[in-house]
Amino acid sequence: MAEEHKHEESIMEKIAEKIHGHDNSSSSDSDDEKKASSIKTKIFRLFGREKPVHKVFGGGKPADIFLWRNKKVSGGVLGAATLSWILFELLQYNLLTLFGHVSILALAVLFLWSSATTFIHKTPPHIPEVHIPEEVVLQLASGLRIEINRGFTILRNIALGRDLKKFLMVVAGLWVLSKVGSSCNFLTLIYIATVLLFTVPVFYEKYEDKVDHFGEKAMKEIKKQYAVLDEKVLSKVMSKIPRGAFNKKKD
Repeated sequence: MAEEHKHEESIMEKIAEKIHGHDNSSSSDSDDEKKASSIKTKIFRLFGREKPVHKVFGGGKPADIFLWRNKKVSGGVLGAATLSWILFELLQYNLLTLFGHVSILALAVLFLWSSATTFIHKTPPHIPEVHIPEEVVLQLASGLRIEINRGFTILRNIALGRDLKKFLMVVAGLWVLSKVGSSCNFLTLIYIATVLLFTVPVFYEKYEDKVDHFGEKAMKEIKKQYAVLDEKVLSKVMSKIPRGAFNKKKD
């Protein structure tokens, strides 16, 4: 009897060990799955973006227009911009002249139409009241204000000599902008920016993963080349610049 009792205890101990080992393996598996999921969530996004593209543009109606959520409105805005560029750039039409002629034509047609309805006993034309929505204007102004303040902060930090990398990037960007400005006038530049604003974001949103993957490779290569440049050129240049006066002012 004692041997049978010991045999039963040994069996129960083995079963308990197996159950305990299974719990440990399952808990370790769950931990591994959590680590794997946390690694997968850390996906590279261009410019360190953490929000969806729609949220980056402030959400609401302006983002819907830029991302073609409402195709009629987006197409109308882009069509109006294209028509304006053709009139003012290709046909060399003056803005004030165009505004005056269009206003005269529209008012004359509406005035004659409204006057004629009193003689032919028909209802006058329905002219809707046009109001600019306050919400849309405030959203655009708020987003523009945030971006302008961010740009001022970056320019201030660059002017104080705190970030050589950003300094070189801004100088290169301004140089490219000056070259583009010398080849086309301001109106054409605004039109190009408008077309890019209505095409690049929607293209990026559609092929987001592919673009981010390519951008990750490009950023690695840029960092690699910058490290070589920093080691061979920039570090030597910065070491020759006296910083004693600057440190005294900072203290």
